[in-house]
Amino acid sequence: MHLLVIGGSDAGIMAGLRARELDPDADVTLVVADEYPNYSICGIPYHIAGDVADWHDLAHRARADLEAAGLRLRLGTRATRIDPAGHAVEVTTSSGGSETIGYDRLVVATGARPATAGIGGLTGSEALGPSDGVHQLHTIDDMHAVQRDLAERQPRTAAIIGAGYIGLEMGEALTRRGLGVTLLQRGPEVLPTLDADLGRLVHGELERHGVTVRTGVAVHAVERNGDALAIAGTGVDGLQWVEADMVVVVVGVRPNAGLLAGAGASMGAAGAIDVDDHMRTGLPDVFAAGDGVTTRHRLLGDTWLPLGTTAHKQGRIAGENAVGGDAVFAGVVGTQVVKVFDLVAARTGLREAEAARAGLTARSVTAAPDDHKAYYPGSHPISIRLTGEASTGRLLGGQLIGAYGTEVAKRTDVLATAIFTGLTLPQLSDLDLAYTPPLAAPWDAIQSVAQLWCYASSSGSAPTR
Repeated sequence: MHLLVIGGSDAGIMAGLRARELDPDADVTLVVADEYPNYSICGIPYHIAGDVADWHDLAHRARADLEAAGLRLRLGTRATRIDPAGHAVEVTTSSGGSETIGYDRLVVATGARPATAGIGGLTGSEALGPSDGVHQLHTIDDMHAVQRDLAERQPRTAAIIGAGYIGLEMGEALTRRGLGVTLLQRGPEVLPTLDADLGRLVHGELERHGVTVRTGVAVHAVERNGDALAIAGTGVDGLQWVEADMVVVVVGVRPNAGLLAGAGASMGAAGAIDVDDHMRTGLPDVFAAGDGVTTRHRLLGDTWLPLGTTAHKQGRIAGENAVGGDAVFAGVVGTQVVKVFDLVAARTGLREAEAARAGLTARSVTAAPDDHKAYYPGSHPISIRLTGEASTGRLLGGQLIGAYGTEVAKRTDVLATAIFTGLTLPQLSDLDLAYTPPLAAPWDAIQSVAQLWCYASSSGSAPTR
């Protein structure tokens, strides 16, 4: 059986490895558009910052490891058309030639593509690019371009458009490289996956480390202004201009779904390819996974939520089922975390406003308990907001912000597990969690906030916000 996989990032690699694991006789070929199979795109800011000195270390697995696992890699090969009826894929090779590759089963994992949010100067024949100091950061080649720019032009200032996860991480990376950084965000606060008042805590951390943060600025053009770059945006005070030597654009991504859409696959949320819980596309013998496909959210149903953890899970499901398995994708709850200088911010499940849009009546409570017993040196408060369904007490979501080292990520994982399994806030309080004074309290921080939610709910008082 010949399994053809299009895409060499998280979902594609997982599909190929899982297929070979279950069927060692399967002939598995991976078509990879670039030269970097199984590299961590999430690790790009840490190489630029200098935390990961050798960029080759960003590879989850070396090429030799993938080939030893039985994967045949076709690097520098771009799929251009799928023929579902003929069970064939047309590709363009690195030399510019064309070829047709047949398959018995196909997994498409083409991921996402960078968005430009309609910003002028980023697209078209006159678009500014890396040679001008303008970078849309999405691939390993993009990372190399940034590193070359830093080495050759030695810019002193940088403007980052977009204050999501990558924007914040790049803000830290370039600040640590000695650049003066200005961060531009369209919305009212940085890190828009959090409630704005919690995002302000991250905002403050950026400013404490010298980053200039300008929120409420809708960027509409990047232009060259002599030796510098000029960014035009509109804010509450009207037209605004920011000049910088380097511009990094990270305003989000869109599903890279054109290949499957052109083959007749059905489209779903946000223009992603619609797949079922077996990662089937509806086309004969064609599966899909990763950032280009819809995602089952356990509280919201079908949506689009591009995350590396999700891509790994979906790829594994697609690879197993492509060789005759019957695996089911269990869904996600949108768990995310980011480190910004000395702060960690995380979320899982739904915020109160998101719950309301989903038709759920929710209540939230916010508190800042210490991460461990205060009498043991080094304790820090963690800002925790828990959201629960008002009528049932079911935990719907959590948002946490705390100092690096306060186990924000792992506490968020506990909340994610509770949401995944449908626990209520009283049940969260009942969990038998680890305790020792240097690491936690007898009632863990998340449990003490859960108890506040329960008290507010039973007393009828308004939850603390």
